[in-house]
Amino acid sequence: MKAFNRISVIVSALIIAVFAAANMLLLTDNSESGRPYHVEISRLVREIENNNIADISECEFVTNITEYGENFYNSDSDYVIREVNDKLYRFDYTIDSNKEKSETVFVVNVILGIMSAAIIAVMLYVRFKILSPFEKLTDIPYELSKGNLTTPVKETKNRFFGRFIWGVDVLRENMEQQKERELNLQREKKMLLLSLSHDIKTPLSAIKLYSKALSKGLYTNTEKQSEIAESINTKADEIEGYVSEIITASREDFLSFEVDMGEFYLSELVNRIRIYYIEKLSLIKTDFTVGEYIDCLISGDLDRSIEVVQNIIENAIKYGDGKEISIGFSEEDGCILVAVKNSGCTLPDTDLPHIFESFWRGTNAENQKGSGLGLYICRQLMHKMNGEVFAQIKDRDMCVTAVFCKV
Repeated sequence: MKAFNRISVIVSALIIAVFAAANMLLLTDNSESGRPYHVEISRLVREIENNNIADISECEFVTNITEYGENFYNSDSDYVIREVNDKLYRFDYTIDSNKEKSETVFVVNVILGIMSAAIIAVMLYVRFKILSPFEKLTDIPYELSKGNLTTPVKETKNRFFGRFIWGVDVLRENMEQQKERELNLQREKKMLLLSLSHDIKTPLSAIKLYSKALSKGLYTNTEKQSEIAESINTKADEIEGYVSEIITASREDFLSFEVDMGEFYLSELVNRIRIYYIEKLSLIKTDFTVGEYIDCLISGDLDRSIEVVQNIIENAIKYGDGKEISIGFSEEDGCILVAVKNSGCTLPDTDLPHIFESFWRGTNAENQKGSGLGLYICRQLMHKMNGEVFAQIKDRDMCVTAVFCKV
């Protein structure tokens, strides 16, 4: 806003300077040659030179022509003396120059005033309708970064930022819900671990007791030793069961995969993807092609479907050779198959069955940043939308296909 204020001051100063310069030029007395009555006098002089007759009936400023004689220099009006054909002539004229100047100054000032008012109106509109509302939003990302998720973002009817403010508030709500889910999940896992650790203590204490008795030779009977060994094995099985529960709990879904099932056209999905990736891939010099398709109605969540295709393409960008990425379409058994193919696959065939597992990363991902969740999220979302996703390696090209149900 400070920068805009400086610009406003500069523009205001320029407007004032233009007004001042225009009025100074208009009010400055011009030279004689610039006055309109000289044109008429020059015409009359030429007529006298040619035929000694001058007609002033059509003159606007010249009122009389007097040949040299008595009282030649006495006149009530302004005049100009010219020598024509060796004779002196006095040309009387009248002109309301002040009125003419004032009219010109008035017209010019009106025009400049209208232009200035328009410029000021535009600047005020930009200030109060665009910059001021945007300035109020500048603190929102900072507050969100600090974790201040409880204060709602006030919606407005601003035509420029209405949808943006609504989107920011939805983001805040989603972050708040995600934070609450994570806290609940951490609380539940902590309680589970505490409970399981307490349960493990009982069989563990029994195993330690039996082991100490055997080491000190308290049981000399072979039958009794076998019985103790069997008890140790039973307690070990109990511990193993508790450990399995811990492992199962750690593998439970930790992400929210909520979908809003509905219907959308395939063209909506394709256009959103095309608009985003045409520019992005052109910047990294990767050829991007979108195949032909027949538009149809698809069952699912449009935003989640876009997320699936974006995750697949991001993987293609990250693990391909950067030469080519293409999207193809086909139809099978009432389903639409959207296949994303990238050239230069570096994934071994043995790794292919595992790429949709959580936190799993292939041997080709050593030098790439990532969490191993992209394709895992794709599969979970596709299952939620009654679809599927699978991958194939064809002629050293990686092809990941998302299967959507038609309506």
